[in-house]
Amino acid sequence: MKRPLILSILLIVPALAMAAADLAAVAARIPGAKPAELRVTPVPGIYEYRRGAEMVYVTEDGRYAFAGDLYQLSDRSNLSDTRRRELRLELLKPMAESGMVVFAPPNPKYTITVFTDIDCGYCRTLHSQMAEYNRLGIKVRYVAFPRSGPDTESWTKAEQVWCAKDTKAALTRAKKGEKLDSALCKSNPVAEQYAMGRAMGLAGTPGIITETGELLPGYLPPQSLLQALQEDATAKRR
Repeated sequence: MKRPLILSILLIVPALAMAAADLAAVAARIPGAKPAELRVTPVPGIYEYRRGAEMVYVTEDGRYAFAGDLYQLSDRSNLSDTRRRELRLELLKPMAESGMVVFAPPNPKYTITVFTDIDCGYCRTLHSQMAEYNRLGIKVRYVAFPRSGPDTESWTKAEQVWCAKDTKAALTRAKKGEKLDSALCKSNPVAEQYAMGRAMGLAGTPGIITETGELLPGYLPPQSLLQALQEDATAKRR
């Protein structure tokens, strides 16, 4: 016999309240932690504690923490990697494509989000092959990640690109080493995008995020990137 819907709801609500209370209690034992940064894991007494897309695991008493990946031995799946993918996509979701510099073919098969630095050599190599990426059906959405940080030459170049009337042309010129004359604007998204890259734990550029949230940490030639995206899409369907 199926359980009545109202009974199901009555049983679920107390369980959710108990889980929220548990998270609040654990957070209270960890200096600076918030309940929203904690999540129950399949391991009794162990909680996920995250900041951005980075995470560690903490004990219920708040006394110990450890870093590393959590595996499910029954199928050897990496639960931590799956969670990182989810968190990267959560971080990217609020970011409007209108704030990105996008190079897309008419009917893209794959979409990648690339954290880029104007002065990064491999970023320039990637951009110089944009026509081939697009020909292979890859849509490239650029976000700014000047590795040197605020108040540096690379940061200013990024702001000039994102403040230009034609951002695609400005980015191409900047990556060729040309000087830009774009006036800086207060509404540019460079600081926000840089902060997002930091929250993801990005260590270098280009940082390529796939549609499944996978991070490809570095440059890949067009055919190699296509193969990686095909494998990523196949893994998602499993």
